[in-house]
Amino acid sequence: MNQPSSRTGTLLFFTSIVAVLVIFTMMFGARLGFWPPIVGFGYIRNYLNPIAYTLFSFSVLGLIYNLKNKNRKGILKTVFATFIGLALLSPTLYSLVKPKKRAPAIHDITTNTLNPPLFLVLDDSRPGAKNSLVYSGEETAKIQQQAYPDIAPILTNLSSIESFNKALKIAKDKGWDIVIEDPKNLRFEATAKTKIFAFEDDIVVVITPLIRQSRIDIRSVSRVGRSDQGANAARIKDFITTFNL
Repeated sequence: MNQPSSRTGTLLFFTSIVAVLVIFTMMFGARLGFWPPIVGFGYIRNYLNPIAYTLFSFSVLGLIYNLKNKNRKGILKTVFATFIGLALLSPTLYSLVKPKKRAPAIHDITTNTLNPPLFLVLDDSRPGAKNSLVYSGEETAKIQQQAYPDIAPILTNLSSIESFNKALKIAKDKGWDIVIEDPKNLRFEATAKTKIFAFEDDIVVVITPLIRQSRIDIRSVSRVGRSDQGANAARIKDFITTFNL
């Protein structure tokens, strides 16, 4: 004789699927054109944990209920919902076990804090920008040097034009949107989006010829937010690593 389906299990099963869809929409809604990135970020910050805790709590109660009634179908559905709730809680649980280092309150990172590369095409009129492209100076430089002391210019034995071409190819391969490429002046400007929330950042890369060497400087600036959560530093480090391969 077939066991009747558990209404509680079915409800929690479909609720967990809806919860996942809602969370993914919050995270990637900006890429779909639903809202600006900062809106999706705010949704996640305000609603991820309440959704996860609620789903997990009710799923555990549903699992206990179905175990008590020995409803196999209900048990399977509520186990699924419980795991979904636990998965949604995993970032919070992980941060409790291994707290993430707080990112510094800056959004402008460069390999040259004394003479940061200038933006000549991108300006403060770029869409959605709240932050200026004017470097804020000594205070920002000091914070960066304390937080990211390993960020430094790339020095290479390649010629300046070879360095320019290699840097430009890396930028394109990484999916940056090239705004202007200027091989004559050995510089280019680009924009890039973060994988989650699709925050837009502006980038300038400048090559300086040296004796038997070339120097590559990079600057990456977030359009919104006082802190970039380490995104610009991570982008520059990744670029440097790729260039040096």
